[in-house]
Amino acid sequence: MPATPPVLRPAAPELRLVTSVGDVDVLVVGIAKADTDSSGATGPVLLGEDVLDGTDLLADLAAVGATGTAGQLTRVPTRGALGATSVLAVGLGALDGEPTDEQVRRAAGVAARSLAGTTTAATTLSGLDLGAAVEGFVLGSYAFTAYKSDAGTAPVAAVELLVPDVAAGATALTRASAVARAVTTARELVNTPSNDLFPASFAERASALGTEAGLAVEVLDEDALAAGGYGGILGVGQGSSRPPRLVRLSYSGGGTATVGLVGKGITFDTGGISIKPAAGMEDMTSDMAGAAAVIATMVLVAELGLPLTVTATVPMAENMPSATAQRPGDVLTQYGGTTVAVLNTDAEGRLILADAMVRACEDGIDYLIDTATLTGAQVVALGNRTPGVLGTDAFRDRVAAISRSVGEGGWAMPMPDELRAELDSPVADLQNITNSRAGGMLAAAVFLREFVAEGVQWAHVDVAGPAYNTGGVHGYTGKGGTGVPVRTMFAVLEDIAANG
Repeated sequence: MPATPPVLRPAAPELRLVTSVGDVDVLVVGIAKADTDSSGATGPVLLGEDVLDGTDLLADLAAVGATGTAGQLTRVPTRGALGATSVLAVGLGALDGEPTDEQVRRAAGVAARSLAGTTTAATTLSGLDLGAAVEGFVLGSYAFTAYKSDAGTAPVAAVELLVPDVAAGATALTRASAVARAVTTARELVNTPSNDLFPASFAERASALGTEAGLAVEVLDEDALAAGGYGGILGVGQGSSRPPRLVRLSYSGGGTATVGLVGKGITFDTGGISIKPAAGMEDMTSDMAGAAAVIATMVLVAELGLPLTVTATVPMAENMPSATAQRPGDVLTQYGGTTVAVLNTDAEGRLILADAMVRACEDGIDYLIDTATLTGAQVVALGNRTPGVLGTDAFRDRVAAISRSVGEGGWAMPMPDELRAELDSPVADLQNITNSRAGGMLAAAVFLREFVAEGVQWAHVDVAGPAYNTGGVHGYTGKGGTGVPVRTMFAVLEDIAANG
């Protein structure tokens, strides 16, 4: 079994831009689902036909049942007509005009997973959308094997990306490769079990990643947290023998905008004294997915050199029941002085986020994005693949739209004013939950809003379901950590850098 050095970069296929099919094992092509014609017959539509002129590929695929249904895989021999030994056709589904980037990304992910054990593949999917194809192949080939005695069949070693012009595609390849690697870094952190990823070791890994990327790094241990008055982080972490941390990663890229990122880093969540049911508790190793995404995003910002200033404030704690754990009814003093009555110790994420958000706002930021596996109510309301986005109306809508544009599916949600009164406490400034089960995701955001400085544009991204896949594999998403919402946050930062 591995020791606990910092996790830096998971392996990924080598990616090369080419203009023609060379000597490869497999050529991956995209096919789409055709509309029924006047005779009632249907058949697949071959995409990227310019590369495949002079072959009977479409007829061969149709003969063995290929329809172009999304995610369908069909493999046929080339009989010497192409440089590849065989062709793997992957379905993109029905098209409404040109394929979307998400259709290409998912098709590439499905293909990549099926290419395990292959030395070299080429693909025409890159001609449809180069960036999406790159992300799909990297993310679809990702596997977490650090704790397996037999890692199994290796992912595809190299992928040749067919494009019209190699030089013209270089920038898109660089960006998409970096984005995909950042997502796999977040996945790697999320998938690491909590006996090896606890606050101190998580802080070490974050520090190593930040130092490697050239970020300024600051780590507050339990003594520094106590001296600074970080009552939320300390309160949540006081039940564990492994004390909490706060990590700060800072990047100065010029520009006029200043952004703060905050991510929930609960390295394991038992619920504390308000303990969770045993069934499914093992998945609470993923309760630091927001922190992992923020750390990976910071590394990505530095790697691609965005022209803005970004600082991540990442609280890390383990929520355990013990003789020293906080109790329902305790009152905490958050960083900045707000007192909070803790009615449920399993609503702990908002307590550590509150400390971090106040600290982030002290930097004089223009924008604040926090992300967290915060509420089961997010899953109830939006399911396992759709993040809830709440916050300042205009910025919330902007983040949600960008999230959908990159394939992470964020959906804007309200913060009804009437919920604020339900957070009033008879003994403190606030209580950490309402007295109702209704609108839990919304109420959590209303609580967090109390810790956002006036004038700061803020978005809260609840990824309780989307950050960790407990179901079957789909598209470019395997089991375990997904890396959501790295792509959303980075795209928002790019948008701020470009447009303010």
